[in-house]
Amino acid sequence: MNSDQIKDYLDEKADQYNQQSFIADDPVCIPHQFTKKEDIEIIGFLVATIAWGNRKSIIKNAKKLVELMENQPYQFILNYSSSKELNFVHRTFNAVDLDFFFRSLRNLYENHGGLEHAFPAHGTTFERIISFRDKFTATTHETRSLKHLANPATGSSAKRINMFLRWMIRNDKRGVDFGIWSKHAMSELYVPLDVHTGISARKLGLINRKANDWKSLEELMSHLKTFCPEDPCKYDFALFGLSVNKEI
Repeated sequence: MNSDQIKDYLDEKADQYNQQSFIADDPVCIPHQFTKKEDIEIIGFLVATIAWGNRKSIIKNAKKLVELMENQPYQFILNYSSSKELNFVHRTFNAVDLDFFFRSLRNLYENHGGLEHAFPAHGTTFERIISFRDKFTATTHETRSLKHLANPATGSSAKRINMFLRWMIRNDKRGVDFGIWSKHAMSELYVPLDVHTGISARKLGLINRKANDWKSLEELMSHLKTFCPEDPCKYDFALFGLSVNKEI
């Protein structure tokens, strides 16, 4: 396929998969249980953080997070006192890591105006994630916990952070993404590059590099931004859906 054909194909698939029916089997179903902005963004960030592996397992453990936070994420974070005895584990993310994340979130709301304001309004996506990471890791932590917060400066594609940003910023009225953050434009979002999006992108010739790293993400975005400059991240639905549903 040439570039125009690829665009038309991805537009069709984005429209097919970007539907509310997508929510039920995706981790985004967890923040959809809430209506308050702060609840949505806090649980959304935590769910995105553990969003690797089997989707059923992610959703199961995300529900445990909601229970642990007594179904009130924002109030829980504001009132949180440090404890490493939390009964939670998702793969390599354990109670020590969760305690750090809880304390860091409390710090963001107490000293930085919350999650939305922790991401600068200006600069590249790369720079914004780095700035956010610097604020988040200012809270005392163990070295082991850093692996759960992606660092584009070391080459990471920051898949989970980019997915969280997509949830918070995209506002296309389709009902999957929330669009509750107004400081950032959809045009600035980056696709959460993972195994599935990488497979589809390579089969369509949108990525030549083998690694799912930041350089590959930049390569992919250079194509997607020409397809739809105002909302390039809509193609995440197409690329992910094509691979996970074995259509490509």
